Amino acid sequence: MTDTESTLSNARRQLEHAVANVDIDSGVVERLKHPTRVQQVSIPLRRDDGTLEVFTGYRAQHDDVRGPYKGGLRYHPEVTAEECIGLSMWMTWKCAVMDLPFGGGKGGVAVDPKTLSEQERERLTRRFAEEIRDVIGPKQDVPAPDMGTDPQTMAWFMDAYSMQEGETTPGIVTGKPPSIGGSHGREEAPGRSVAIVTREAIDYYDWDIEETNVAVQGFGSVGANAARLLDEWGAKIVAVSDVDGAIYDPDGLDTNDVEGHDERPGMVSGYDAPESLTNAELLELDVDVLVPAAVSNVITADNVDDVQAKLVVEGANGPTTFAADTILAERGVPVIPDILANAGGVTVSYFEWLQDINRRTWPLDRVHEELETEMLKAWNAVRAEVDERDLTWRDGAYAVALSRIGEAKESRGLWP
Repeated sequence: MTDTESTLSNARRQLEHAVANVDIDSGVVERLKHPTRVQQVSIPLRRDDGTLEVFTGYRAQHDDVRGPYKGGLRYHPEVTAEECIGLSMWMTWKCAVMDLPFGGGKGGVAVDPKTLSEQERERLTRRFAEEIRDVIGPKQDVPAPDMGTDPQTMAWFMDAYSMQEGETTPGIVTGKPPSIGGSHGREEAPGRSVAIVTREAIDYYDWDIEETNVAVQGFGSVGANAARLLDEWGAKIVAVSDVDGAIYDPDGLDTNDVEGHDERPGMVSGYDAPESLTNAELLELDVDVLVPAAVSNVITADNVDDVQAKLVVEGANGPTTFAADTILAERGVPVIPDILANAGGVTVSYFEWLQDINRRTWPLDRVHEELETEMLKAWNAVRAEVDERDLTWRDGAYAVALSRIGEAKESRGLWP
């Protein structure tokens, strides 16, 4: 395998590797290698200068045996049907690990959002919502923000869907602004869960959090929130990065003084720190904990031998290729997988969905308390598999997820 392996082939290889640890029907496994459906649509957009451009959008729906499809919509030039299928598979496992009543979905538009004006982004979003309206719904498929999209995108999406349905339908998406049914704490939830899981892993390995140093690749929404919470709990954050580069201070950075990429682009790499590094060099630092929280496929067969961290906690989706993961396991370097570590996002999305259905708003402290409870339940379930069966953390997480999915499939049976 090369480091250019696709998201889909990576997801399928992880599944094939994991089923050896689970008593699950081979037919169910074969079914889980494929999505239920993939919707591809053309999205005509009138640009501000009057020209017409057509973009391609996708919605992959992997499995809904445990509940409605759930997963983000991303705006990125490299969005493909194959990538959406692979990411939707990870969402299925993530929801099952967290024991949420959802299945996996993922979608997006192949577009560079930086090339769109605010008005163009709104028009694109509204037309995309209309094009996939027949395959989504609060009880069918519930999108959310992802790379290149944000709460405002979800607000436009929700409004477009609601206008066509003839009634305000806040539960059609999660990750909305709180003023229209969004949940407090949703944006910081993935980073918060990364921090919670990192804290639990540090405790599991009997380390002192105040003597633990951490490097975070990607100081965006996930990385910045994870770093700041770990900093608050006593860990030493020695390196962070944005798309332009990394900064390093062996004595520890003040994570509240460094502004994240989402807050002020370019601030991280331009920060006055003792040392500047590339993103690649950050991955090779001699640290206790490495949190790759930027993009997929950054720890590969090509650079894994240079990774010196004692523990890897995946903040991004799929940052470690299958080959690199295998090598880290052989070296005895534990990797806490994305389907557990960053699952705070979909968990608080579930809370938002509940709030929308019941037309009740939860205060932030309740969201934080409920998220802590759910993350610890999931952590303990995975830890039990790891301890009882001597599995890696990824295999333990898959064992929990696939057991729950397999049980649901067996209970529901196959439609003739």
